[in-house]
Amino acid sequence: MTAEKLKTIFEQFQHNGNFDSFKELSSGHINDTYLIITNKKPYFVLQRINHGVFKDVPGLIENKVAVSHHIQEKLKHLPEKKRKRRVLEFAKTKSNQSYYKDENGNYWNLMYFIDKSVTHEVVTSKEIAYEGGRLLGNFLTLTSDFDASKLIEVIPNFHDMSFRYQQFEDALKIASPKRLEKAKHYIKRVEDLKEEMHILQKLKESGDIKLRVTHNDTKISNALFNKKNKGLCLIDTDTVMPGIVHYDFGDAIRTICNTAAEDETNLDLVEFNLEYYNAYKEGFLKKMKTSLSDTELKYLPLSAKTMMFIMALRFLTDYLNNDIYYKTKYLEHNLDRAKNQFKLIESFTTKIPILKD
Repeated sequence: MTAEKLKTIFEQFQHNGNFDSFKELSSGHINDTYLIITNKKPYFVLQRINHGVFKDVPGLIENKVAVSHHIQEKLKHLPEKKRKRRVLEFAKTKSNQSYYKDENGNYWNLMYFIDKSVTHEVVTSKEIAYEGGRLLGNFLTLTSDFDASKLIEVIPNFHDMSFRYQQFEDALKIASPKRLEKAKHYIKRVEDLKEEMHILQKLKESGDIKLRVTHNDTKISNALFNKKNKGLCLIDTDTVMPGIVHYDFGDAIRTICNTAAEDETNLDLVEFNLEYYNAYKEGFLKKMKTSLSDTELKYLPLSAKTMMFIMALRFLTDYLNNDIYYKTKYLEHNLDRAKNQFKLIESFTTKIPILKD
C-alpha cells in the first residue's frame, strides 16, 4: 500500500490531522492496519477490514462503534484525556458514516491512536496476567447493560459446539485412511468428551447463562497497557457480538496459560500455567464477581477446558479435511496443533477442579 493511497483514504475522514507518514501494524492476521503519523498528535489507526473473511463489514463496524460509544457514555465522569485512553474512539467520514468504501470495494475505518501504550504478544508475569483479566472484566461490566440483540453475529456459529461436531463428523466421512489412522487416538478423545463439551452450549440455549456483549478474541495482544504495564483497554473489537462470558474468559485462559507455542511438537513442554490462571482470574473477578450469577461463576473453569477443546477439534477437523482452512507449514501441522491442545487439556484437568453437577 502506497503512502499516496493511504493519504487519500485518510482524507475521507473527519479529523484535524495532516498526513505525514505511515507505519504498518502487523499484529493481526486478517485485516490490514496502519498507524497514520500526522503533523501533530493525536495520530490515527487506519484499518481495512477483510471482506473476504467478514461477510457483513458494515454491520461489523457498526457493532464496534456502538459498543465503543456505550463505553464512552459509561466513562463520561472521567476527564476527557483519561477517558480517551480507556476506550477506542472512531472517526466519522466526511459523509458522516462509520466507514469509507473505496473504489475497489474495500471497507476502511479510522480510530484515534492511544499514545504511550504497549501490547504484549505473550504473558511474561502474573502482573500482566492480572491486568489482562481486569481489563476483560471491566469491558464485560461496562457493556453488561448493552442490548446484545442489537449486534449482528459477525461470525455465525463461531463457538457453537454442535456446529463444530457436525463439521468434525463430516470430515470423518471423507478423510483418507492414512489420516484417520494417525489421528485415531484423538478422534476417540473427541468422542469421549462430547457430552461434557456441550454443557455450556446447553446452558446458553436454556437461558441459564445469559447472552451478553462479548469480545471473542481475548488473547493478551488485544489488551492495551501503559508503559508501566497497567491495563488501559481492550482493542481489536472486530468480533464483538452476542455471546456468553465463558467464551471470553475461556479463550483468554487458553491462550495465556499454555507454557509452549500453539504448534509446539515436544508435548513435554506443553503445560497449563496455574500461576497465570489464578492471576488472570483474580483480576477478572475483581471487576465481575458481583455481576455474575452463581451458574456463571460455577462454570468458569469448564469454559477454559471447553475453549481448549474447541480449538483442538477445529485443528483436528482441518487435518482430516486435508488442511483446507488453517495455513500449514508441513504435512501434519494441524494434527500437531490438535495434539498440543489436547495435552493442554490434560494438564489443565490435573490442576483445576471442574464442577459439572
